[in-house]
Amino acid sequence: MDLGTRYTPEQIEKKWYARWLEKGYFTPKGSGTPFVIVIPPPNITGRIHMGHALNITLQDILVRYKRMCGFDTLWLPGEDHAGIATQNAVERFLESQGKRREELGRNRFVELVWQWAEKYRTEIRQQIETLGASVDWTRERFTLDEGLSAAVRKVFVELYRRGLIYKGKYMVNWCPRCKTVLSDEEVEHEESKAKLYYVKYPLCGEDGYIAVATTRPETMLGDTAVAVNPKDERYREFVGKKVILPLVNKEIPIIADEYVDLEFGTGAVKITPSHDPNDFEVAKRHNLPFLEIFDDEARVNENGGAYRGLDRYKAREKIVQDLETNGYLLKTEDISHAVGHCYRCESMIEPRVMDQWFVSMKPLAEKAIEAVETDQIRFVPTRWKKVYLHWMYNVRDWCISRQLWWGHRIPVWYCNDCGETIVSEKDPTQCPKCGSKSLTQDEDVLDTWFSSALWPFSTLGWPEKTDDLKRYYPTSVLVTGFDIIFFWVARMIVMGYEFMHDKPFTDVYIHQLIRDKYGRKMSKSLGNGIDPIDMSLKYGMDPVRFTLAILAAQGSDIKLDERYFDTYRKFANKIWNATRFALINLEGYQEKQLEGLSLADRWILTRLQKTVNTVTQALENYEFNVAARSIYEFFWNEFCDWYIESAKITLNSDARLTTQNVLVKVLDTSLRLLHPFTPFLAEELWQNLPIAGESITIASWPKANEMIIDNTAEREFEKIMQIVRGIRNVRAELNMPIKNGSKIYVVGQSLSKEAESLIKHLANVEKIEVVSKKPASSATAYFDEQQHIYVDTADMDLTAEISRLEKNIEKLSKEREWQTKKLSDDSFLSHASQEAIEDARNKLLQAEARLKVLQQILEDLK
Repeated sequence: MDLGTRYTPEQIEKKWYARWLEKGYFTPKGSGTPFVIVIPPPNITGRIHMGHALNITLQDILVRYKRMCGFDTLWLPGEDHAGIATQNAVERFLESQGKRREELGRNRFVELVWQWAEKYRTEIRQQIETLGASVDWTRERFTLDEGLSAAVRKVFVELYRRGLIYKGKYMVNWCPRCKTVLSDEEVEHEESKAKLYYVKYPLCGEDGYIAVATTRPETMLGDTAVAVNPKDERYREFVGKKVILPLVNKEIPIIADEYVDLEFGTGAVKITPSHDPNDFEVAKRHNLPFLEIFDDEARVNENGGAYRGLDRYKAREKIVQDLETNGYLLKTEDISHAVGHCYRCESMIEPRVMDQWFVSMKPLAEKAIEAVETDQIRFVPTRWKKVYLHWMYNVRDWCISRQLWWGHRIPVWYCNDCGETIVSEKDPTQCPKCGSKSLTQDEDVLDTWFSSALWPFSTLGWPEKTDDLKRYYPTSVLVTGFDIIFFWVARMIVMGYEFMHDKPFTDVYIHQLIRDKYGRKMSKSLGNGIDPIDMSLKYGMDPVRFTLAILAAQGSDIKLDERYFDTYRKFANKIWNATRFALINLEGYQEKQLEGLSLADRWILTRLQKTVNTVTQALENYEFNVAARSIYEFFWNEFCDWYIESAKITLNSDARLTTQNVLVKVLDTSLRLLHPFTPFLAEELWQNLPIAGESITIASWPKANEMIIDNTAEREFEKIMQIVRGIRNVRAELNMPIKNGSKIYVVGQSLSKEAESLIKHLANVEKIEVVSKKPASSATAYFDEQQHIYVDTADMDLTAEISRLEKNIEKLSKEREWQTKKLSDDSFLSHASQEAIEDARNKLLQAEARLKVLQQILEDLK
């Protein structure tokens, strides 16, 4: 035996990962049914977090499972260039050195980001390896590598030529911090406290005013009208007249438009076409002028008069002050409303009218909608199907241009002599219209998600007709979080049908978010993040992986407490020690047919077959937590707690060889079931078993042998387990010493010799006596229609025990009453967390179960 006395993950993890890579186990062989996953590419902006660890672990479980099932598995890795996030990170690095990207110039800055990218790509790869991910590193891709860049250009040019990509001046989301446009999906709306300002807009040429309510008084510098609802009787006589724009002293018209909400504020609203998306549409309908008042950093520009140069928030303070000084401010109210923020830097978005590139999404969405409606593509859990379809039915055109230097440069050039626009896959050398060589490329880059949308086929070699593309597209399943269904999943489906004329994947498994133990989102500001690599150094990667899998219940977020990793570190220790026990007891082992089996043998082999079925079915249904829980309960509760203890009887008898074979069989199968979850531990232990095989990584997945299943043996052994538990419960409740064993009585059907032997060994019973009725000095341990089992209490001081039992029963009764009251309280059920409700239910069940035992014992003793 070459197995250490204790589980030391640091000694086995790097060893086995290096061996797997050396042997090429993760590279597909090109034969068998393909099973393909393309990894959601991590952003090259730093360390992998716990959300990545969950995502990668679940994918690896599927890939390792399918590999063992004989599939030709390809798990293709790669990284995303993450335009906004990466440029921000490098800019912050430059700022720490007192530099700005503008000082370096575009070419030097991009060179610097490439160096950053290579550094972090290497670190990300090391972290993915630490997680044990069985990805095929020979096919690693990057969204800015040469092949993917060619794919991006081809898609842009083809969509442009089909009229599905266009440039136009529209209202967009501008991030003043990142200094770029964002798509609608990149804007996160957060409920914020704000003030509603009521401002007088004096009527032109007559007394009176119209009161306008606004949350953003600073934008009034760009007002070009005041609008009322045509159905509003209060303002009907004012439509067509003009008001004076306060502080600016400019006349603007009063218009009627059904967009205006009669119930909001005063029923009259200011129209600022260049800084509000709704106002933009109103202005187009009424042919109003557009006046932009902010620059790229959201400071008031030259159109802001006396407020020029002020930051938007400073401008608000000054304008509110001036409105009040000049008698225009009527009142203010505290309100709460949703405000858009940048999903990367969390700055408040500034709506602006700008020239940008867009993809026309409505025509492209049709096949992507049909595919999900008809279940050609299946969402798991199914509730995400509705979420996806709702967004696709209401999809808006996608703004794909970004004002960055890092990313895929838009493949568009402009002739400086004749103004011709040239859209080309290759860099043009002259204008096709006038022949001029004076060309300027569009300054913008493409949205990061544009290249990511092509990931399932561009990574396989498209637009070239490669063997990989022919064999491995479409892929099998996408594993991702719900937060990028619109960013990425929907767009991959759209692009897959548009350019491959087929779905990009069959299944989309949407996993949960990981939150802290209180249910809060993990964030740097709260300091509640848990680093998966740190946890692996402390507990081992296998316990980290198993923890994430067993918590991954469909449809609910994971509340993660570091203590869970310790729990499953103990499980890993249990597996290690159980295997050591078996190996220590394999002297003289020879492989033989499983025959002449004991009751315990037949029971554990039956439970093993049923566990194989449960785990296999759960993995097929993406029920990772069910699979992990089934393995845990079988290995710890059944194999270790019951079978190994039972095996100690037969390992010292003529049945030794049979028991050895059962131990090896159960361990071999159990470790195969564990391998997708705990690959390092499973490999280390499996290699020490006396079985043939090169590596558990390429060993076959277990198949249940229905011929081995013995339901009668299962029932008989589980009855013995209940009897043993009953005996232990009576002893525990009565504080009975067990070092010298004890006596039990059997009333009714006698026990078999095998059952007697097991009960004596497992419950430390010295004598079993068959009697005709319950002895006076005894307590019930078990009963059914055939038998009653009693524990002898003749040598005990029952007076003291009865008193203690009565006190415990009173205490448990109060606990039961309290938990029942809570669970009957509508207020508790409507306001308490799901965790608190579940805790109350568990406490109630535990109290009721223990009460039943104590009341029976008390009845016996009186």
